Amino acid sequence: MNLIKKYWLPAAGAVVGGLTGYLYYKYVGCVTGTCAITSKPVNSTLYFAVLGAMLFSMFQRTEKKKPVE
Repeated sequence: MNLIKKYWLPAAGAVVGGLTGYLYYKYVGCVTGTCAITSKPVNSTLYFAVLGAMLFSMFQRTEKKKPVE
């Protein structure tokens, strides 16, 4: 349960990014098939999922460690 509380924001970013990547593939895509990222739905979905997780994790608060006395 603690793991879910800790990483819920990057996980949500991965879901949003994956959905965005698939929609980008479907509606914009690559006509010629030579584009490395957008030529296949798996590539586009995974790439955007990683980007979404990294973007959302920027807004995650971290605990400050107390200095050792």
